[in-house]
Amino acid sequence: MAETRVIPEVDRAAAARKAVERRRARASLKRDLTMRVITPQAVLRRAIDDPDSVEGSMRITDFLLALPAIGAGKRDRVLEDLQISPVKRLGGLGARQRVVLEHWLDGRFPPLSPRGARSRLLVLAGPTAVGKGTVAAHIRENHPEIHLSVSATTRPPRPGEIDGVHYYFVDDAEFDRLIEHGELLEYAVVHNRSRYGTPRPPIDAALAEGKTVLLEIDLQGARQVRAAEPAATLIFLLPPSWDELVQRLVGRGTEGAEERARRLRTAKVELAAQNEFDHLIVNENVADAAAEVVELSSSSAR
Repeated sequence: MAETRVIPEVDRAAAARKAVERRRARASLKRDLTMRVITPQAVLRRAIDDPDSVEGSMRITDFLLALPAIGAGKRDRVLEDLQISPVKRLGGLGARQRVVLEHWLDGRFPPLSPRGARSRLLVLAGPTAVGKGTVAAHIRENHPEIHLSVSATTRPPRPGEIDGVHYYFVDDAEFDRLIEHGELLEYAVVHNRSRYGTPRPPIDAALAEGKTVLLEIDLQGARQVRAAEPAATLIFLLPPSWDELVQRLVGRGTEGAEERARRLRTAKVELAAQNEFDHLIVNENVADAAAEVVELSSSSAR
C-alpha cells in the first residue's frame, strides 16, 4: 500500500503566505497598469523574460482589464481578434500571440519616441509627491555644473525651505508684476491654489554662458516650456509604484486629508500625460534617478 505523505503544518502556512503575497503583488501590478506607472509593454517584456514572475503569472484577462479604458466587452473583442484564449497567462503566451499582443499594445499605447538631443534646457516634471524636488536638490548639491532654476511661488514656505534657494517666495502683487513684464518663462496655478512660475532672466543668462539649465516644474509648466522652447528636453519622473506614490504623499505629512485627496486626483491626470515627454525616469532611488538626469544633460550638451 502506498504511503500517504502528510504535508507539515509549517509548509502549509508558508505556502499560504506565499499565495497571499503573490495575490497582493498582482493587485499592486494591476494598479500600476491602471494608473500608468508602468507601461503594458514593460509588463509583457518581464512576463516573457520570466514566466514565473508576478507579471508572467498574470492572466491575460486581468492584464487587459487593468489597462485604461478597457472594459469586459472590449477585452473579449480584443482576445477574439488576437486569437488568444482567455485562460492564458502572460508568461504562457506562444510566440505568435506575443507578437500580435505587442503590436496591438504599440498601436493603442504608443511607446515614447525621444527626439534627438538638441537642447541645454532640461525640464523635470512628474506627479505630485514623486520626489522631483529631492532629485533636483541632489543634482544641485552634487553637480554644480548644472544650473538649477529656482521657481517663484505664492505659497508659504514649508519647514526647512529657504527663500532664493528652494523657491522665491513672493506675494500675489509681485507675481502679477513678473507676468506683466514678461519675466516668467512659464507659470500656472497648481492644485487650484498657489501660483508657480519660472523666472526667465537667470535661465537666459546661464544658457548664454553655455551652461545646462534644469527646470523642476509641474505638468502645466512643462507644456508651456515646450510651446515657448520647442527644443527643450522634457523628462518625466515616475514613482516605483502607485502604492509608493500614495505612501510618499501620506508620509510627507505637509498636507491635510482633503489636500492629499486633491493631489492624488491630480497625480492620476499627470501620470496619464507621460507620453508627452521625451524620457521617463523611475525614482526608486534618488541618487540613481539624479544620475540618469545628469546623463541626459551630458547628451544634450554634445
